[in-house]
Amino acid sequence: MVASMALFAVEDALIKAAAQGVPMSQILVIFGGGGALLFAALAKAQGLALFPTEARAPAVRLRVLFEVFGRLFYFLALALTPLSSATVILQATPLVVVGTAAVVFGESVGWRRWLAIGIGLAGVVVIIRPGGESFSALSLLAVAGMLGFAGRDLASRAAPAGLSTILLGLYGFLTVIAAGGMYAVYEQRAFVWPEGPSGLALISAIGVGVFAYTALMKAMRIGEVSAVTPFRYSRLLFGVALGVFAFGETIDGATWVGCGLIVLSGLFILMRGRAAQRA
Repeated sequence: MVASMALFAVEDALIKAAAQGVPMSQILVIFGGGGALLFAALAKAQGLALFPTEARAPAVRLRVLFEVFGRLFYFLALALTPLSSATVILQATPLVVVGTAAVVFGESVGWRRWLAIGIGLAGVVVIIRPGGESFSALSLLAVAGMLGFAGRDLASRAAPAGLSTILLGLYGFLTVIAAGGMYAVYEQRAFVWPEGPSGLALISAIGVGVFAYTALMKAMRIGEVSAVTPFRYSRLLFGVALGVFAFGETIDGATWVGCGLIVLSGLFILMRGRAAQRA
């Protein structure tokens, strides 16, 4: 899980670097296409049908919509806002998943966990500081991306259990292509040939992204979920470090406070969930 989070942070940094010289719509299309080809090859190597009957389930279609929404806005956040702040805001995804699962799936969430969810979301507000002098509307891109990923994770819970994670990875990268195509209509920028540092960063992001997703699936399948899930927050450390050392970003006090609220709330929710399972 730690390796996966480190690789995802590197992927984010490479996408941000590629955006310096390549239009974001083109990054989405190339990144999605490269990842889809790799996952399709893995699926074929294992003898899997690429589009089985289960792939047409309503939950899978809903997952695709959320994936398009999440990928598009999070990639835009990587390009237009500090990597460190986008990474921190993304850590609120589990809080939204737990709260929404209680409403949609009827999962039991006591008042302590609801309080923790509220505190964690307050941490997001502290980071973006609406109404303050340092507020930037662009920071809402990361919030929108985070909400899209939370919806994707919830839809994944409802997806047919027999659908391979490799196929879910394939569909995830295909949705990135769709997101890029839709954004190209809005962006109205001519595609360019990726070359130099931007081209190298984009190609590297594809390979790193596939390895990151594979490591994540290994962790979730082999390890006990309640034991490995807390290590998702290691992505924050890697993302902040890359933002500071690779892009010269500075972390102010409010961001550290918001970061602490999000992480502590998330860890508390995980511990309460583990205690509830034992009971």
